[in-house]
Amino acid sequence: MDRETLAASLYARVTSCQLCALSQTRILAVPGEGPLDADVMFIGEAPGANEDKQGRPFVGASGQFLSELLAAAGLARPDVYICNVLKCRPPANRDPLPAEIDACRDYLDEQIDLIDPLVVVTLGRYSMAKFFPNQIISRIHGHPREVAGRWYVPMYHPAAALHQGSLKATMIDDFAALGRLLREVARRDVPVAPPAAKMEPTLQESPAPSPVPGAAKPVQISLFN
Repeated sequence: MDRETLAASLYARVTSCQLCALSQTRILAVPGEGPLDADVMFIGEAPGANEDKQGRPFVGASGQFLSELLAAAGLARPDVYICNVLKCRPPANRDPLPAEIDACRDYLDEQIDLIDPLVVVTLGRYSMAKFFPNQIISRIHGHPREVAGRWYVPMYHPAAALHQGSLKATMIDDFAALGRLLREVARRDVPVAPPAAKMEPTLQESPAPSPVPGAAKPVQISLFN
């Protein structure tokens, strides 16, 4: 089957999903959107109130800031594919539960296989934990790692900067660096050297990392698109 047919089937299963209790509290499921051949895929954490009403990812204040961040990378929203770890909004924007992440796992894996992006950008620690288990977002944000020909870039969630203004400049810098990475990857003939390694990436699933004792928690709690 072609990508459009596969995507339509996937979206239909997501919108009618009953695999976890979030199906009882959602207004609309939020499958994801964007070009099915996008080079860049952004994975957020979970839908927020606006997303729950519209059935689209990143349409609230975080989505507005994401558009600004994309511009810093030389991108626009129509250029990229956007989805979330969870496809339904947790009540009161609480953190995703392990069982909810597990219920949505196959949907997300199908989306990654379907889009087959060159670069996957994770937004927030729950998204990051899928690809970088047991890491701390404040330590590895903006540091791309290549695994089997695909680049993975952990980023703060845009909502973090909305609640902690000091992160805004950091995120804009990280997205500007993402733009440079994309230009290098697109050239294909130029090897891309990542920043100094602070961790070794894996593709194992893991619960979201625990905060370092005594350290400030990285502002991702209960903040969604």
